[in-house]
Amino acid sequence: MPLPRRERRSRLVSSRVAGTSVPRATAHSPRRAGQGAPSLSHAQPLTRRRHSSEQVPPEPGPQADFRSGKWLYERAGGDTRDSRQTPLAGMGSRHRICDQEEVVIPCGSDDFGSVDLELGNLEDIKKDSSSSELTVLDLDIPDLPELPQESFTDNLRHFSPQGPLCETSVERLVQSIQEVFSGKLKDEPEKLTFLRSLSSLSETLRYDETTESFIHSHIADIVHILNVLVQEEPLHSLLSPVLQEVFATITVLSYQDIHLLFGSEDHTELFSLITKRIVSLPSVRSLTQLEETMAGKPFNPECLYRQTFQAFSEMLQSLVIKDPHLEKFDAIFKHMGPCLQSVKDHEREWATASMAQVLKCLSRHLCLKLPLQFQSLGHLVALMALLCGDPLRAVAEEAAEGAHYLLHVALRLKYTTQDKTNQSLRRGLKKCCEILELHDIKQFYHDPFKIAQVFEVFLNSNELCQFIMTTLNGLKNLKHTCTQELAGELLLMLVKKAECRFEKVPEIMGVICAQLPIISQPGVREQIISTVSLFISRPKYTDIVLSHLLCQPVPYDRNLAAFWRTLNIDLPSTTWVLWRLLRKLQKCHSVPCQEKMAYVAVAATDALYEVFVGNRLRAATFRLFPQLLMTLLIQIHHSIGLTMSDVAIPSGLYTEQKMSTAVTPLCLATQATKTLLLRALCRQEFDIMEKNKGWTLLEEEDCHLQGVFLLANALLERDHFLACRILYLLVPLLNRGNDKHKLTSAGFFVELLQSPVARRLPSIYSIARLKDWLHHGNDLFRILALRGLRNLVRHWEMREDIKRLLPSILDSLWESDERIVLLAIQILQKLVETMDFTTLAAMMRILFSLFGDMRPGVHHFSMTLFGASVKSVKHTHKKSIENQVLESLVPLLLYSQDENGAIAKESKRVLKICSQFLKWKLPQEVYDKDPFYIKPGEVRTICKFFVQKCKGKIDILAQTLMYFKNAKLPIRRTAVLFVGLLSKYMDHSEAGMKKTDWIQDELKELLHDPEPSLRILAYQALFRVQKVESQAEPKQTVCWWRKLLGCHST
Repeated sequence: MPLPRRERRSRLVSSRVAGTSVPRATAHSPRRAGQGAPSLSHAQPLTRRRHSSEQVPPEPGPQADFRSGKWLYERAGGDTRDSRQTPLAGMGSRHRICDQEEVVIPCGSDDFGSVDLELGNLEDIKKDSSSSELTVLDLDIPDLPELPQESFTDNLRHFSPQGPLCETSVERLVQSIQEVFSGKLKDEPEKLTFLRSLSSLSETLRYDETTESFIHSHIADIVHILNVLVQEEPLHSLLSPVLQEVFATITVLSYQDIHLLFGSEDHTELFSLITKRIVSLPSVRSLTQLEETMAGKPFNPECLYRQTFQAFSEMLQSLVIKDPHLEKFDAIFKHMGPCLQSVKDHEREWATASMAQVLKCLSRHLCLKLPLQFQSLGHLVALMALLCGDPLRAVAEEAAEGAHYLLHVALRLKYTTQDKTNQSLRRGLKKCCEILELHDIKQFYHDPFKIAQVFEVFLNSNELCQFIMTTLNGLKNLKHTCTQELAGELLLMLVKKAECRFEKVPEIMGVICAQLPIISQPGVREQIISTVSLFISRPKYTDIVLSHLLCQPVPYDRNLAAFWRTLNIDLPSTTWVLWRLLRKLQKCHSVPCQEKMAYVAVAATDALYEVFVGNRLRAATFRLFPQLLMTLLIQIHHSIGLTMSDVAIPSGLYTEQKMSTAVTPLCLATQATKTLLLRALCRQEFDIMEKNKGWTLLEEEDCHLQGVFLLANALLERDHFLACRILYLLVPLLNRGNDKHKLTSAGFFVELLQSPVARRLPSIYSIARLKDWLHHGNDLFRILALRGLRNLVRHWEMREDIKRLLPSILDSLWESDERIVLLAIQILQKLVETMDFTTLAAMMRILFSLFGDMRPGVHHFSMTLFGASVKSVKHTHKKSIENQVLESLVPLLLYSQDENGAIAKESKRVLKICSQFLKWKLPQEVYDKDPFYIKPGEVRTICKFFVQKCKGKIDILAQTLMYFKNAKLPIRRTAVLFVGLLSKYMDHSEAGMKKTDWIQDELKELLHDPEPSLRILAYQALFRVQKVESQAEPKQTVCWWRKLLGCHST
């Protein structure tokens, strides 16, 4: 049922329960005879001890009332007698509840004028408060339309005072109150007696200085006693009139400028306690059951219920009437705010009705003397707008009335505090008038969206933030889904209207993120996402919103994931938002590698993944594809080998949500990269990466660059245009960021140099940069430099520039890293035909030293390049290079027996090239596929050929002996076989002169080799050598030598 209406007539607070011996105060003081009784009508201008300024005079006239069900004035139990009859004599504030009694409560005067919104009134207020000369003509704004006016009879009226108390009576009152201060109130009659004595004594304040001194010196004691009385009242109880009497006492004291609910901490605590007691009372629906349990008793629970809330409401009104400053109203709203947002219908109903009446009083008595402090205007506007759409009709009607008075207060406040030359205020007032003129006023105040639209004009940035926060709080109302929907719509509308005037966006985002999980309705969720999308799409707030969203736990829960996937951003803003999100990640790559990865990098990576999955920013994704791809590849490089424990997670982030051990920065970066390729329609490139295990390569520290090379080549092959876009992007990126950033960028860059577009790049961005990397201390950069040169050397236009780097490239052949040597050989193969002879000869010497290198690739390709070098020697230089070619014959012949088939095949090919250079025709046995040691007869032919051709040019026997200690068994075995056979074709006289002991010593060492085949060949070779030596030493020669040696010895 609707809440009780406010009292339509006066309440006689001076009337107490019959039998009470406390004397009554009269209207005239014996100490101030001749002055007449002080008028307590509140139609007159009010004054305060705290503020001596004259209040704004109220304007007479009827008031608008939207509400129905004015049941405050109905008789208890449903009796509908005339509520305007004179109250029964002797009726006390305990309010006898029977069919012949009515509720009588002290109220303020009803002589208030109508609350209109005419700018002429605002002008008068402005003149009164600041003495500024303003007129309506200055603003050139028409009068604001008024509400439909009805007669109001429910305004506050004060009692008609009786004669003053004599000094004896006052002393008795003071004494009885002092006894309470030093003692304890035991039962209900004593409590009521104390409260009524205090009320009666307060009525003498106007003419009794002793009373004034006594009460002011004991305010702390009074507050303490009232606090105790309220605390002792049983919860959920309507049977005791003490609570009502407390409200009445506070009301009477307020009219005497004694404020017990404002000021110190104890006063505030009392106010809070009173509000909590009111909140704890049961609803009207529960009164039926209570009434049944009280059958036969002289109490009507429903009437008592109404009286209690009416007393509380009028207590609040008295606070505003006697102290109509906005900071006081702010304090009242602070206590009432939670009740206005209650999910319980009866709490929200009485709170809205009370607040509407308080706003009504405030609008009539508002004090606008500077400085003005109203800290909760935005909160209150939001609450009233939400309540105007409340599913409970009575609440909506009360809120509509309250919104009317609040608009009046807001207009006067803003007009007073703003400069008269403020064009923004002028525009706001005009806009307000235009909006109000377009709509029926009664319907207007029932439309939450129109209310918010009007108030938005006047709210500053802080008040707008309050409005948003309060509206977001309405999303928690799970009981009333319509309130959730209204809050979502209001939120979206206000952000659209005032999108550039918000300041506390991080706080707003914090509340939104906290509220998302509890929003169950898809429509409301979409509105919230649209609201955030509006914020994030405005450049002023983009970074702020992103920073807050990137401080959420990863992987994102379903609510935040849904937000990223369903971002509702206008097409022109999509690129901006995606770019700013990308920049958050890029900034993490620009600093030196830290001990722990920045959490923003991980969160931004996950956010990008969710954005790609949602595909709402598809156009921006295509436009920023080069930047996105390179940034994610760099993030993969940074994430290799890391877990979430290696991330600098903000403290307290995972207090409620447990961190998943399956999630790593690397898996987040990889899945984002994969999704990007698919969303960018790079399906073929994705397939190439899958088939060649490219993702596995990317995720390994030693193979990361290989994965980068694979992806770059795939793009170059399948989408040349896109690859060229990335090439141009990389030019300025190569010198930015830390080493991992540079390595990944450089890896992609050098592969794209294969494109013909690379010829257009200035040399400072290509050749010069690669030259710097050639001398870098990191081997990986040297590898990238040589890889880039290998790709550039394909372009004939660039070969002359590359030839200038030949000295550095030749030095690379001495490197221990096989990759560097092989890349250098590949470059030299492209340039060998255009080399000058000096460089060519130097290169051939280096290559010859690499024959037999333990690195198979180096061994193989060094012979290949040597053969190409032999081919490129010009006719005029053949004589100069002949000895070098001859020296290569024995190694090539021996390595033709290598266990590595590719090396053996390449050795035979290069051997043929060398024989052609020497104009020799090698025996066919050289090209036999079977090992030499299997067919010794064919080997004799080969040895005989080489002995004849090399005689007098090189010592092939000595060369062969050098391979006895080769690590490879086939080479050692072939060398031993050759030595044995070559000795057969030696000149006996030469063998006799040089001796063969050194050969025999080498062979004897091989007799102990673990390989049987090698030992057998060594025995055979040793036998042949010894036989040759024995045939070369005749006896006379020996004797002659002995004689010669004997002569020398003597």
